[in-house]
Amino acid sequence: MTKYLPTIGIECHVQLCTKTKLFSEVDNDARLKEPNSCVSPVDYGLPGMLPRLNHQAVKLAVRAGLALNAEINLESRFDRKHYYYPDLPKGYQITQMFHPIIGAGYVELPSGQQVRIEHAHLEEDAGKQTHEAGYSLVDLNRAGTPLVEIVSMPDMHSAAEARDYTKELWRAMTYAGVTYGDLYNGNMRFDVNISIAPEGSEQLGTRTEVKNLNSFRSVERAVDYEVKRQAKLLDKGEKVVQETRGWNDATGETTAQRSKEEAQDYRYMPEPDIPPIRLSETDVAEQRQLMGVQPAAVRQMLQEFVPTDIVEVLLDYKALVEKLLELKQCLCGRAKVEELTSELKGQLKKVANLFASVLLAEENTSLLNDEMPSSDQLADLVEMNEQKLLSSTGTKEVFLKFYDPEMHYKTTEAIAKELGVVQENDLGALEAIVDAVLAKPETQKAQAEYKAGQEKVLGFLVGQVMKASQGKANPSAVQEILRQKLQ
Repeated sequence: MTKYLPTIGIECHVQLCTKTKLFSEVDNDARLKEPNSCVSPVDYGLPGMLPRLNHQAVKLAVRAGLALNAEINLESRFDRKHYYYPDLPKGYQITQMFHPIIGAGYVELPSGQQVRIEHAHLEEDAGKQTHEAGYSLVDLNRAGTPLVEIVSMPDMHSAAEARDYTKELWRAMTYAGVTYGDLYNGNMRFDVNISIAPEGSEQLGTRTEVKNLNSFRSVERAVDYEVKRQAKLLDKGEKVVQETRGWNDATGETTAQRSKEEAQDYRYMPEPDIPPIRLSETDVAEQRQLMGVQPAAVRQMLQEFVPTDIVEVLLDYKALVEKLLELKQCLCGRAKVEELTSELKGQLKKVANLFASVLLAEENTSLLNDEMPSSDQLADLVEMNEQKLLSSTGTKEVFLKFYDPEMHYKTTEAIAKELGVVQENDLGALEAIVDAVLAKPETQKAQAEYKAGQEKVLGFLVGQVMKASQGKANPSAVQEILRQKLQ
């Protein structure tokens, strides 16, 4: 079998999180609305209706460009892209073919590789068709939704790189506040162009385009399938047909939809009803101020104290990342230092681990919809843990209680006391409990075995002390007292 090098480029449609559509004053979020309930005469192409540009969409497009490390074009223009389809009542789509708002940029993958962005442009979405047996239905709720279409260069050469690119793109757009990022409801959709050529070849192969993928996993699987499918064709001496293909997530296969051997003539023309967008450097600077922290900077900060695998998990949850950054400031403020010390890094790591291993555990993910605990609660939690006032189990119990609405405004100490998980550290009190346990007849055999060199029975004695203290004794302190008394 010949070895082939895949070449992959991706076009991504990002739905902007504006209140209204790109050219009309109707609801832009129709996820739970009845079909055709969020439309206006502009959306369904009533003759004589004129579009009016949504300025908030322009601002978000600028922010998207900044998140792509891209040049912002201070002047951009709209064009009409003509084609007939039932979900496009006007007979044309308003887009930016020749003068896009966003120029060249790049997205950096976790590996450090940069995928170049050719450009990105503003455009309106079309409606949605649903095909039934013998008929089709058209829903225009999505018609006119503001999109930024991001076009990458063909810089990816594996299914894993394509997956990483789409995930980093999603992170960049959601962290910048450009989109809600709801993949299930199509807030970001990926069209993946794939070709293969023998290794060392100077020419690219014939490409296919897999349309409307809406998850990172489906991007990876579709690329992997297409590379194998095309390789089999070439190994048999057959040709790859340039075409658009659909993805079936259930079967894990792509299927042919329509041939693209001839470029379609969209009869582009300048949009006469919308004047050019003219921005100033001040406009761009204002959006830069609203950007907030970006994923690449967060990754660099978290990697100072959190393992890489946990960093990649947390990066998918902007609210958790923001809470860690807020906690960092809280801890530095309490310690009266400018930068994190090794001790403070350890405390942040504990909270990051609680987020990743406890809060994001399958049975607890519903808590993510609730209000986050305060930085003071989290700081007090790790402090109590380090002072041995809370065991690791008690720390988890208190942490989860932070998400109980009735507990949210209580101090960490108050919650711990209500749960009865505060550990007893008074050595005098612990020694009295140990003495009482050692005086019991049922512990005499274990004491003798320990003195005879059987270390493992110490666990039994610790358990007896924990039972006598109703679980409140500090196990490590108990163990030390027992060792001293049994020597």
